[in-house]
Amino acid sequence: MSDLEIRQAQAQDIAGMCALIFEHGPNPWNHLPEDEVIAHLQAIADGSVQAVLAEREGELLGFVSYQLSRHFERHQPEARRGQLHGYICEAVTHRAVAGQGLGTRLLQQAVMQLGEQGVSDIYIDRHEENAASAGMMRKAGFVEVETYADPQRRPNGSGRTTLCCLRLV
Repeated sequence: MSDLEIRQAQAQDIAGMCALIFEHGPNPWNHLPEDEVIAHLQAIADGSVQAVLAEREGELLGFVSYQLSRHFERHQPEARRGQLHGYICEAVTHRAVAGQGLGTRLLQQAVMQLGEQGVSDIYIDRHEENAASAGMMRKAGFVEVETYADPQRRPNGSGRTTLCCLRLV
């Protein structure tokens, strides 16, 4: 992956990010409701969502979006309950670079940036049966926390979501 630039996403990147995720993200395991994904990515413009992206010669090859959250507070260690934690929201790579480690690199960059913001715990979720996402998460150091029925978001396969966590401290 030479000549690759990894950088923080800006407002002007949102349209390209939407195009990439809707072209290269859909599969039986991914929950990508168009309106929600667009609103999520548009929040990059006001800073409530952040993302790191990878480009080569101006072509967008992938991104990972993330935000600060309290949504997974019940999984926090008691001493940190109530503190903000990170949530990795979307991760996608162009099919042409799938399996080359770019997703893991972007995920590691997002983790580093969340750590620099003082976050101690970072959460990410996936369809229980999404082996590619499971491998990327494992390579980045995430461990499974729980798996639960989630038929609204996971209509295929087992219909279950697996939540994973990375503890930085």
